Amino acid sequence: MSLLELSKVSKAFNGSPVLCDVDLCIARGEFVAIVGFSGAGKTTLISLIAGLLRPDSGEVRLEGRPVTGPGPDRGIVFQNYSLLPWLTVYENIALAVDQVNPAWDATRRREQVERHIAMVNLTPARDKKPSELSGGMRQRVSVARALAMDPQILLLDEPLGALDALTRATLQDEISRIREETHKTVVLITNDPDEGIYLADRIIPLTAGPGATLGPSFTIDIPRPRNRKEINHDPHFKQLRRDVTEFLLASRHRPHATVTRKLVLPDIEPEDLNLPRSPQGGRRLPRRSHEIREEKVEIE
Repeated sequence: MSLLELSKVSKAFNGSPVLCDVDLCIARGEFVAIVGFSGAGKTTLISLIAGLLRPDSGEVRLEGRPVTGPGPDRGIVFQNYSLLPWLTVYENIALAVDQVNPAWDATRRREQVERHIAMVNLTPARDKKPSELSGGMRQRVSVARALAMDPQILLLDEPLGALDALTRATLQDEISRIREETHKTVVLITNDPDEGIYLADRIIPLTAGPGATLGPSFTIDIPRPRNRKEINHDPHFKQLRRDVTEFLLASRHRPHATVTRKLVLPDIEPEDLNLPRSPQGGRRLPRRSHEIREEKVEIE
């Protein structure tokens, strides 16, 4: 049985379809990357898996049970770090550990926090606050916080999208190393096919919206550990990049759904700039159309 399963999941906002008939099965211990254009609905998809949103139709199941809300079995890392600025590195991670494991004694909770700080190589910065950290270091804290909760699935919502190229490459290697150490099930959302192929076991393109859905699944048969320099010359890597990119580009030209909306204009008449100013120096204020009345005045 799959650890995570999405069946015919659809989601719309204000009548506009975002995701349509999404089917996805992820096995325990698998690393799956979902790649798509900005605005296609990737964050909506990860939010449905996290339980932050509910599907309009279809179902999200974890270990066969419907997902009805967020929970510690799904740790999520956002692009914007989402750290509490008044807490240190240690305190940000400890807050999550304390919430998830209130029955643990203080020693065990402290060891859990310290171990995950060391896992992301931030022990020297354990007492620093987010404002004292670089973007890459903040994202390491976010990853450590999510892993410290010991979730069944680690959800990565474009966690490296705001970083410069060098820092992004470094964090990719860190995520790969951590995943090999923890053997966690990982779902990565990204707009970079190369990143998805470098990190994941499978890569699945998300079609362009509106009404986006998942395309074919591509298995990444490249041995681990993967060498960043060598992988660019790997024929399988080149073929995967070509296939995924061509599918994404083709999806932009597929027929799109047409949504008809009724536009209700405000009930107000514009100011008439041709009228003279009042003695006080101002013009007549705009009026609402329902306030305009015709009156007959008789003067003797």
